Amino acid sequence: MSEQIAKLEAQLNDFDPQRRREALEALLQMVADGKAGFPEPRRIVNLHGHTFFSYNGYGFSPTYFAWRARREGLLAAGVVDFDVLDAVDEFLEAGRMLGLRTCAGIETRVFVEAFADKVINSPGEPGIAYYMGSGFTSRASADSGVLDELKSIAQRRNLGMIERVNPFLDPVQIDYEKDVLPLTPAGNPTERHLCVAYDNKARAHFGDLGQTAVFWAEKLGVSADQARKALDSPPEIQGLIRSKTMKAGGVGYVKPEGPDFPRLERVAEFALAAGAIPTFTWLDGTSEGEQEIERLLDIAMEAGTAAVNIIPDRNWNIKDPEQKKVKVEEFTKFVALSNERELPILVGTEMNAYGQLFVDDFGAPEMRNHAESFIRGAQILYGHTALQMAGGMGYLSPWAQSRFASVRGKNDFFVRLGETLDPAKPERIANVRDAMTPDEVLAAAAPEDSASGES
Repeated sequence: MSEQIAKLEAQLNDFDPQRRREALEALLQMVADGKAGFPEPRRIVNLHGHTFFSYNGYGFSPTYFAWRARREGLLAAGVVDFDVLDAVDEFLEAGRMLGLRTCAGIETRVFVEAFADKVINSPGEPGIAYYMGSGFTSRASADSGVLDELKSIAQRRNLGMIERVNPFLDPVQIDYEKDVLPLTPAGNPTERHLCVAYDNKARAHFGDLGQTAVFWAEKLGVSADQARKALDSPPEIQGLIRSKTMKAGGVGYVKPEGPDFPRLERVAEFALAAGAIPTFTWLDGTSEGEQEIERLLDIAMEAGTAAVNIIPDRNWNIKDPEQKKVKVEEFTKFVALSNERELPILVGTEMNAYGQLFVDDFGAPEMRNHAESFIRGAQILYGHTALQMAGGMGYLSPWAQSRFASVRGKNDFFVRLGETLDPAKPERIANVRDAMTPDEVLAAAAPEDSASGES
């Protein structure tokens, strides 16, 4: 039986969406037949898992990510892909089928004009910041013009990278159409896909691992022994290729300028127009820009930002004790500041590189004091997603603006909605209307026995 489950789980990552759907339906039939099961949800979440529609270090599809989250007992799960919303509809539908609280978003890079001379959270790149939209309900709800622009920017950077790296790695050269695009399900390659393509091409060209190691040692400036060991672990050699050829100092790197990216205000407006929540992403508080976090948040919130994102594992799970001390202090301060400003905190582990955790350790000493804030953020985002899908009455909707006198009151409502609504029965709020009060919405979301007063 475990072999059959493993085979179907592998099929969940197939590039063919029909095969993914068939595998999920077969797995759910096994659950219905008592041949597989789900644990009770625990108070742990991952709202920031990248999928193979941008890059996932394990090749996870949206459907697989939802299945795995349910199997591991996550209270809520969310996907965030880079520059695309291709995972949104599939992931939210899988969550409904699985009875899993789900949400979906997009991540990109933006230009923050007021910080044009300061590094924010894109290392070595002043004025450039990672930024998100959270709580999209469908790809169709988003402005396709903005998505096309983001994809075009990424493709231009990829093609430029190949033009610069190919001569350097001669005779190992890749073709974008033949070697890179087939690695993706929807034609949205990243730098990491380029590295996979170069790794694949070198192995095929030389055949012998010893010769391949000598080639990489010479090109990447490492010892032959280091290159040979790295070849035994594709993610390791691909990481070396990326760091030595595509990041700052590498032959393929070109320092981006502000005009290379959309402005913060434009991406925030894009998210708002789609009914999503513009979300500020925080790295670790150590950059010059993030040292001015109050001013940075002021600018972001003025543009419409209403939530923040943190990757906690980067801020506490650190080997160097001195570095860890600094980052934990900054982490703690930023959580407190976000709570003070009533900004929902959305957390997760990206899994955009092999080796990253599926879900953060919410029991770690550095996480325990903040865990309830993170659960609260997850419930708010799920409540927003469900209500936005049902009646366009999400977190930043005209309905929410008119119904709550304070952000705290609004947050409390969306937490309660996220807790109350059974993710397997979203139809409970299918008939909500903007004439309804928050209490009426909560009553509609409540289980039937609760709504009727039964114990």
